[in-house]
Amino acid sequence: MLAVANLEVVYNDVVLVLRGLSLEVRDGQIVALLGANGAGKTTTLRAITGLLDFHAGDITKGTVTLDGERIDKRDPSAIVRAGIAQVLEGRRIFAEMTVDDNLRTGAYTNRSGSKENYDRVMTLFPVLTGRRKDTAGYLSGGEQQMLAIGRALMADPTLLILDEPSLGLAPMLIQQIRDIIVDINQQGTSVLLIEQNAVMALSIADYGYIMETGKIVMDGVSGKLLADEDVQEFYLGLHGEGERKSFRDVKHYKRRKRWLS
Repeated sequence: MLAVANLEVVYNDVVLVLRGLSLEVRDGQIVALLGANGAGKTTTLRAITGLLDFHAGDITKGTVTLDGERIDKRDPSAIVRAGIAQVLEGRRIFAEMTVDDNLRTGAYTNRSGSKENYDRVMTLFPVLTGRRKDTAGYLSGGEQQMLAIGRALMADPTLLILDEPSLGLAPMLIQQIRDIIVDINQQGTSVLLIEQNAVMALSIADYGYIMETGKIVMDGVSGKLLADEDVQEFYLGLHGEGERKSFRDVKHYKRRKRWLS
């Protein structure tokens, strides 16, 4: 189980971004972390995966543990070996390398099981089977996202962290990625899904957290969050009988959120 407890993160010794954030991902769960741009979602990912140093960030308070062991002091490669793999926002594939070579880089920390993991990736993403020798940069956006997820799975993680996997994809591709996430979870991999697409995320998550300005402002089982009037209004854009609000109606939402009162 992943547990983040009372986490504070500061950038450049000045900017406080996370403000006592706590969350957990239990074994076998899909957990959604939702929030608008600038809420602190990506900083949370960096704190979990050991990437803060590359962005002049530091954990100044709190802990990150995996199965009871602290990992917030470990370097990124050690965290991957402990069982956490991530797919960064924007996919970040190696565009000039082939599909197969991209996948091999994902197996760097788990070479002993690379054949089994490779077969798993090809089963999950059959579209990549015919593109194995193709240059990754020529894949479509959806195919690149599949490759990025597949590369992370080559490390055989117990927890997969996905940062905005639906970003920039057409609705039909978002549905495919959604179904793939469910398949990965049903195969025994826990998932932390960081998303702005609340409908997609909560439709498959067991539990959800909502962030605002570096802290959790609401959490609960996904069905509860989907039914909540504030979530419907401010994250699904709905009010009343399913009517979509205009931007003018919601642009001052920070002053009106009942869960912040």
